[in-house]
Amino acid sequence: MRTYSCNSPQAAGRIVAIALLADGHLSSDELTTLHRARLADRLGLAPGEFGAILQSLCEDLLTSSHLNWSDACKVDSDVMQQVMRELEDPVLRAEVLNLCYVAVYADRHVTETEAALLGSLSRAWQAHPWQRLLAS
Repeated sequence: MRTYSCNSPQAAGRIVAIALLADGHLSSDELTTLHRARLADRLGLAPGEFGAILQSLCEDLLTSSHLNWSDACKVDSDVMQQVMRELEDPVLRAEVLNLCYVAVYADRHVTETEAALLGSLSRAWQAHPWQRLLAS
């Protein structure tokens, strides 16, 4: 899986893209809802850049898994940890988490994998600031 600069709009966009694919398919309702939520503006992406990020993610997932698309959409936990670490800014994390909720709830159906992804992001990012305070 390719890497992005820490706290970059592209790193943030990729996590939202992962949320879009967590259920194994991409719906036009999800994309429309994210567009209405001003995804690009909120993350600082250029017009059309989110589509390129989504395409790159799909390419990465397909090259790192078998030919079964539903399996391809499942991001390995070690890879997911790496992807989540690319966002350190708590404000950006909160924005991305909000956009992930928008994406997941857009089709009015939340799958187990979508719920698991939202739970993982919430746990990882809410614990992180406290870990820093305790380490100081």
